[in-house]
Amino acid sequence: MKITGLETAILHVPEGDPLADMPEDGNRKRPFVTLRLRTDEGIEGIAFTLYGDAMTGALRAAVDELGALCIGEDPLRIEHIGRKLMAAAGASCGPGGIFTLAASAIDIALWDIKGRALGLPLWKLLGGLRNQVNCYASGSLRRGLSDDQAATAAHRLVAKGFREMKTQMALPGNPAPSDEVRRMRVVREAIGPDVKLMCDINQRWRPEQAIDIGRRCEEFGLFWLEDVVAHDDYPGMARVNAALSTPIAGGEYVWGMAPFRHLIEARSVDIVMVDLVRVGGITAWMKVAALAEAFNLPVVSHLAPELHCHLVAAAPNGLTVEYMPWTLALFEDTPPVVAGVMQLWERPGLGLTFDAAAVKAFRVG
Repeated sequence: MKITGLETAILHVPEGDPLADMPEDGNRKRPFVTLRLRTDEGIEGIAFTLYGDAMTGALRAAVDELGALCIGEDPLRIEHIGRKLMAAAGASCGPGGIFTLAASAIDIALWDIKGRALGLPLWKLLGGLRNQVNCYASGSLRRGLSDDQAATAAHRLVAKGFREMKTQMALPGNPAPSDEVRRMRVVREAIGPDVKLMCDINQRWRPEQAIDIGRRCEEFGLFWLEDVVAHDDYPGMARVNAALSTPIAGGEYVWGMAPFRHLIEARSVDIVMVDLVRVGGITAWMKVAALAEAFNLPVVSHLAPELHCHLVAAAPNGLTVEYMPWTLALFEDTPPVVAGVMQLWERPGLGLTFDAAAVKAFRVG
């Protein structure tokens, strides 16, 4: 089997909030670059990549150029193709940025082809430990909501059966610590004591803020605090981790595999969060999961639940999947969620098909 061609597109997908119907900005759209990688046996692998924003056009061009380097290659030789792309383009681009985002799309599509060619779903191809995974509702309890809106969204998520969900602190307007604590109390009271509650800071605090506010919020029994300080401040994050009883999660903002070694060796996190497109694709994601396992740390995902469910299900230390709905509209259907648990399919590869009507509606240019 040989790779014979590819097709890319730019899509602007409405952000929305289908989980709780409480969008922070109902007019916002997210840019995606989609990829179809074709073979001479009629098997097609699909993928997408994101974080392009103003440089989405450049990201699409990078996917096109890297994809062209794959023509004629055997798509089952995934490591070989990855090394070829790195040798041809990665050495001059470094471990992060557009090269990694584009190479991730290629890697994801290759794994989709492999699964389809072998007639196996990706989660089985990667080890098949579980056929279902816990997931947490994300994207509804945003920091820009009022307290009343946050409480309403929380009630709706519980009514839909979610037993895990994520909110945010570092509220707008440089609030006092007491305001942050107030918001956490609103959400916790809305969902009750038994729902697992995570909280994302998105790198907006200094270490001393994280320690101060984190201690004040320990009464709410958070499942984790996420990205409490700048992602590359490994010592600062370690200070916070040592000072709090609440587990610290982080890793979504780092690029490639090497930073995870530094993150883990510095004891910066209790929970390793890996972003599929920033780390370098499925191949790199599973390697980071194995690294975390060697340190007895769980691994969790960032965005793209319809892709990450396979990886978290396959990883022995996979903990939970972020059920962020931004990408769900791209596909005809996605694995169902029943009482907060994603049920994985037996469909080969990723098991996904782009929704032709959605692609047409969201396509730019």
